[in-house]
This record gives sequence, structure tokens and C-alpha cells, in this order.
Amino acid sequence: MVEKDGCNSCLTAIRVLRVSLVDELEGQIDSLLEILVSQEVFTRDDREEVLCQLGPRARVRKVLDVLECKGEEAAKIFLSISSHHRQEAQTHSKEGNTDQPQSVEFNKVKQKHRDVLRRRSESMLFYNTRHGEKILFSEHYVNLLLVDGHQGLEIKRHEVLTFGQKRLSLQQKSAVHRKITPAELFSSSNANRLVQKVLVTGVAGIGKTILVQKMLFDFGANKDHLAFDFIIHMTFRDLNLIDKPTNFRELVLRKNRHLAKELDNILANDNKLLIILDGFDEFRHYRSCDVDIFVTEPDEDAEVVEIVGSLMQGELLPNASVMLTSRPAAINHIPVGCIDRFVLISGFSLLEVQDFFLRYFQDSALADRMFAVVSANDLMLTLCYIPAFCYIVCCILKESKDLCGESPKTMTDIYVQYLVALLRSHTQARAETFLQEQREGAVQQLSDIVLKLGRLAFQKLMEHQTLFYSSDQDVAVLEGCSFVSTFLDKTVAQEPGCTEEVYSFAHLTVQEFFAAVYCAVTDHPLPVALQHTASSGEGSNYGHLDLFNRFLSGILSERNANLLSRQVGLCCHKEKVDTYRQKIIRELTMLCENGAHILNHLHCLFEQQDPSLALAIQPNTLRVNVSDDTLSQTDYNAISYFLNLTKGKISELDLTGTGVSCEALRDIQPLLLRCEKLWLGENNLDMDTVQVIADVLQVSESITHLGLGWSNIGDDELQALSGATRVKKKLEELWMEGNRVSYRGLLSLSDLTPNPLKKVVAIWNDLTDTEPESLCTQESITVNFTDDDTWEAWGEWVFKRCEVSSNEKLVMVLHKVCNISVHCLEAQWAKTFYKQLSQLIKSRIECCTEDDMCKKLKKFESILNL
Repeated sequence: MVEKDGCNSCLTAIRVLRVSLVDELEGQIDSLLEILVSQEVFTRDDREEVLCQLGPRARVRKVLDVLECKGEEAAKIFLSISSHHRQEAQTHSKEGNTDQPQSVEFNKVKQKHRDVLRRRSESMLFYNTRHGEKILFSEHYVNLLLVDGHQGLEIKRHEVLTFGQKRLSLQQKSAVHRKITPAELFSSSNANRLVQKVLVTGVAGIGKTILVQKMLFDFGANKDHLAFDFIIHMTFRDLNLIDKPTNFRELVLRKNRHLAKELDNILANDNKLLIILDGFDEFRHYRSCDVDIFVTEPDEDAEVVEIVGSLMQGELLPNASVMLTSRPAAINHIPVGCIDRFVLISGFSLLEVQDFFLRYFQDSALADRMFAVVSANDLMLTLCYIPAFCYIVCCILKESKDLCGESPKTMTDIYVQYLVALLRSHTQARAETFLQEQREGAVQQLSDIVLKLGRLAFQKLMEHQTLFYSSDQDVAVLEGCSFVSTFLDKTVAQEPGCTEEVYSFAHLTVQEFFAAVYCAVTDHPLPVALQHTASSGEGSNYGHLDLFNRFLSGILSERNANLLSRQVGLCCHKEKVDTYRQKIIRELTMLCENGAHILNHLHCLFEQQDPSLALAIQPNTLRVNVSDDTLSQTDYNAISYFLNLTKGKISELDLTGTGVSCEALRDIQPLLLRCEKLWLGENNLDMDTVQVIADVLQVSESITHLGLGWSNIGDDELQALSGATRVKKKLEELWMEGNRVSYRGLLSLSDLTPNPLKKVVAIWNDLTDTEPESLCTQESITVNFTDDDTWEAWGEWVFKRCEVSSNEKLVMVLHKVCNISVHCLEAQWAKTFYKQLSQLIKSRIECCTEDDMCKKLKKFESILNL
């Protein structure tokens, strides 16, 4: 229903508190349900519907869903009952808490575990490039920038932010990014909010695993800023190796046999336990963690994915704290509602890059000189904000004493030079004792090894595998080659009754690079997922192959193909080079015309560094959609590279939900001046950022449509925009739904409507029924759902966005638009819109091969068919 200010406060409270209510009521849900029935808040049918859910947490969620349809009075009664229940539970808990002192044996095991974690984490995990070299973590760790709150995820998680509901002040609060330290990950400034499940996300190489190592290192060194008795660390790389039913106890003991005697006590006191699960995106089953079958006991055997899903959803060890790390591409497969805190790793600052150089080179003069070399190259300096790339850049500089030939311009350039530098170092160490022909033979031998490494990387990447046993045929062919240890890390896995060597590439990005090299220099066809990248989602790879695709594009570029041929003896197939170039031209043209998501294609174009390729892309309409991804500086580099090579007007630039900043918009301001339609919604736009937009409006001859929905703007920001609009008077439509604008702000537009502003959409703002109707009844200003034409156009725009989105992005949009009020569904535009949407979902389900994605799509299909 359409909500008015001051109404539906209890329903609003339930929506805001949804996650904490699930945590607090899971142990009391059955008795709570009986009271709801006895007080006639719920019917018996409602109770049966709730009891059909698997697990207590799912039952709480179902109760909250049912309450949405019951109205304000039912919500009020529910809050009263649940509050009384919680107080009783807390009283009971205090009475039953005897706080028995821990045994001497327990404390011995606790210290033993700290010692083990300190020993395991005292060396850098990924920064060993020479066999046997030990680099102390304490001497080389550089602080990472952690940001509390990921706006895109918060929007997805909180149902109060979906379309059709007043966004309240939560949008404003959730968009405030706060820097935090590792010690604060599980602390909350709000005493009523329990932080148990934390998701740490960031791009490849940004330092997620290094953050985990920092936490283990500090815990092992008795830095008690983390208030846990035990930390259990598991990697999804290890979990991928388990292909038969097991249980959580066995998973813990695989690498922590020293905990065996006290494990029962450890698990019984799970409120003092932290479980770290590192590398969710590397998990073979990451798309299937929203499980329906739960494990509730540590000794209960099940598939690994069921154990992980139960941990994440709090069905197993409900009082334990859990930390997940993942690349952004996989986070949409984490069950909605189970995460209490979202943390984004932003990598290094400039000072930390300098600190890294000093720690790496161990010589201040040399470090300064090398940093000066990198500072002269904008791309290299930008990439150095990502720790893994910073390390690789340092590697190149150390091995080659300078840059090989042309200064690198792309990420692929850097990795190719990384490969060449290490190959050169390896051959030069041996070449002094060889004749010329023997040296050539050595180079040929090394190229064969690179090819074998590439085959291993490619085959396993396609299978979502990052760990490989020595018994694997692709690993066995590399046996006895010392050079392999430069790129592959080796560990020993202890299985019941035997031990076996397990290998992995030093970093996942290195595996992706070698896989791309193999695909480029052999006649192996492109992966199926890449052959249909421009389709509307059915062939989507969910970001799994994004970096691989960028590397492949860069390797197939003329300059890197020539460098690999000269230095490594590997030649790219000319036919594949030509085919791939035509593929980029064809797909980018199509994506520009239909407005589909385009970011990774722009990265692939950037990796080619061939202006003629960009000029060959001649779409009839230039539309660039990079929405729903938090953009980094390298993303802006790729966008600017393409658009600076194009001419004329940009029909549409969609930066919705990208985390834009004042600095980012200022950098691309010349491009904004060319835009006809500019969408900046779902970003937290402060006055400085709005001023950049205002500067564009004052001078642009092109911009006619501006979208600022749910961007936290208020009256002051709107007045700045209205003043700028008066200068050129080109803006025809202003969409600013879901903000903080009041009647005072709307008044600043009065002389601009209906000319030039033919349409102003201000629904879901801070407008009350008591304010003057004179302005709000103007045909050009929309503050409710009465204008069919306005919302029909809106529906068409959203539907076009859905059509060109991948299944993953389609689900994100559906979360926003499938919760519209009953009142709106009576409108003809809504009936048409949701009928089209239902047909689109049905066609996607028919083509979808992912069970988890099918489940999500079917959920929305059922909602729309009610």
C-alpha cells in the first residue's frame, strides 16, 4: 500500500530489523507462532505455511513475510509479543549462565592453537617467487583500506529499499561509508545490533587473503582486539578438494588435529568462535549455497555445500561468528539476509604504495628510484593501488632492473613483462655456461613449460578449480622442472592414510593470465561462455571469466603477440587474432545499440590499445551502461579510453549504483558534456558531487534527461541543480524519486516547469499531504502514481534494461520492481509492464542451466503470477 509519513511505523520497524529478528527469534519461533495463532493474528493456515519451512530461521523469515500482508495492527501485536519473548529468553540466559572457569587443558589447547596460527601466518602467503625464500609477514604487511558498508549490497539486502516502498532514512544511513580497522570488523556502534556474519569483498588481488592472514597473525601473537577464544580458518580452495559427504568436525580437524581433545567444548561455546571462509568466488559450488537442506549438528554428515550454506545461514553453530571473503562477481549467490556487515577492501593509498616499495626493495634509495619510474606511468601507478599488482610491478622492476622495452599501458602488458622478466632471469642464470644453440634450446624448453602451465591453468579455470593434485596428468607433466616453482605454490595435503602434494598458482590472477596465454597461442576454441557474451544473459559467466577475457584480449593485441613471440617463442594464431578483433567490434557495436552492460568489453578494448579498433565500432546509437558495479579508477580509464575515441553525442550513460564520487565525475566531465541522457541514481551524491553535475548542466548543449533517483539529495542540492538548469535550459526530464526533497525544494523548479522541464518525477520524497497542492498538481511534476503516461515510459525503460541484462543483473532489478503496492497494480501501465516482465522471466528460466539462478527466477515468476 502507499505509505504516508507517520503511518505503518511498526511494519517499517519489522523491515528494518528483519535480519536481527531472524537471529533473535530462531530459538523461540514455535512458541511465538502459537501465541500469534491464539491471539488471532495468524490463522491456522498461516501456521501450516510457516511450519512447512525447513529450519527455524526460515520459519522466522516466513512469519515476517506473512506479516507484510497483515497490516499495521498485526505488526504492532507481533512486536509486542516478540519483545516479551526476548526479555524472557535473556532472563533465562542470565539465570542459566554459570560461567564455569575454563579447564587447564582447555587453556593449553587455546594457547597451542594461537601458536599454530602464528607459525602458519608468519610468512607472506602469496609473495614467494623463489623456492625456499621466506619473507616475514610482519616486515612486509602494508595496511589495507577497509570501508564499512557496500551500497549496492545494502540496497539488495534491505527490503525497505525496494521499489514501491518509502526509502526512509535508511538509504541515507546505509550509503555512509566508514573506514574501519580489522579489529572493528565484528564490533558495532549500535549496541542493539549484533554483528556475526561479515562479508569482505574486493576485486582480484586487492588483499582479501592478506587481510585474513593479518587477522590470523595478530590472533596468534595474542593481540586480543578480536574477542574470540578460537579462530578456524578454511579456504574454499581446500573445500573444493572434498567430493564426498563429511561433517563440520572433520573439516575442522583436517588441518587442526591439535584441537581434537577439546573440540566439543570449543563448539559448545560457539559464541567465542570465529570461522573464516576465504575465497567464496573460488568455491566450485558457490552458486548453490542458498540451500534448502540444513545441517544443524557439527557431527552430521552432508555435502560440503550444505555445511557451508548452513553455517552462513546460522542453522549450524548459530552463535558463531563467520567471515566470508569474495570477489564481487560471486556475492549475489550469498543468501540474502544472512550478512550483518559488508566490508569493501579498497587496497592501498598512495602512501601505502610507497611503503610497499620500501618494504619490498629493502633499500630506501632504490625504492624511491623505482617508485619514480612507476609514478611516470599512470596505469602502473593506478594498478599499484591493488596489492597483488603492486607486487608484480615490483617483481618486474627487480628482475629487469627497469622496464622491458615500451612502458606498459595495460594490465596484460604488466603480466607479460612479469613473465618475460622471470624467464629472462632464469635463462640468464644458466646461459653463461651454454653455447648459443644450447641457449636457444633452453628457450624452447621454457616455452614448452609455459604452454604446459597454460594448459593446466586453462583446464582448471574452466572447471572452477584452483588446487590441483600431483596425480593430475596436467600437473605430472611438469614434474622435475625447477622453473615451475616460480609460478606454482606447493603444499602437502594430509588425507586419511596418505599424503599428497597439492599445487596452486601463486595468485588466481596468475592462473587467469596463463590460461589466456594458452587459449591465445593454441587452436583451442574460445570458451562457450565467451562466444555468447553479447546475448541477453543466457550465456552469462557471472564474471567468472572477466579477467581471463581481458588478458586474452591483451595477449592477442599486436604488441603483446610480438613480445611473446620474440621473448618466449610462443606465437598467437593470426586467424584467432583477426577473429577476436572482429568479435570485439561486433559485440561492442551491439551492446552500444541495445544498452546492455558493457564494462568488461570496454576493458577488453582497452587491453588491445589499438585506436583503429575503437574507431571501427560505429553504432547507430551510442549507449554505455556500466550500472550496478562499484567502479574503480581502472574502470574509468577503460570507459574514458573508448568514449574519447568516439565522436558526437553520447545517447545514454548509465552510472546507476556505481559509487560515483566528486573526483570521478570531475575527471570524466568532458564526457558528461556530450551525454543526452545521464543516469546517476542509487549513488550517495553529496553537495560537492552535485556541484559537478550542476557545472555540466550550465554548459552542456546535449543533456536532456537526468536521473538522480535514490541518491540522497535534498532541497539544497536540488536548488543548486535548478539554478544551473536556468542557464542553458536544455534539461527536459529530471528523475529524483526516493530522495529527501520537500516542498521548498520543489518550489525552486516552479519557473522551469513545464518549460524546459517537461517532466519532474519526485515520488517517494519528503512531501506531506498538508503542503500546497498548486505546485504538486502541475502536469509536469509527478509526486504519485496517477500519471499513467509517466509510469508507462518508466516501465518501458526498466523493461529494456531487464532485456539486455544478464540473469544475475535481472535478479537485481527484479528485487527493486517486484514489490509494488496493490494500488499501483490496478493501473494499466503496471498490468502491461508486469505481464511483459513475467514473459521475460519465463523465457530466461527455459534457457537457464544454473539451478540456483532458476530458483531465484522462479521465485519472481510466482510473485508476478499471484
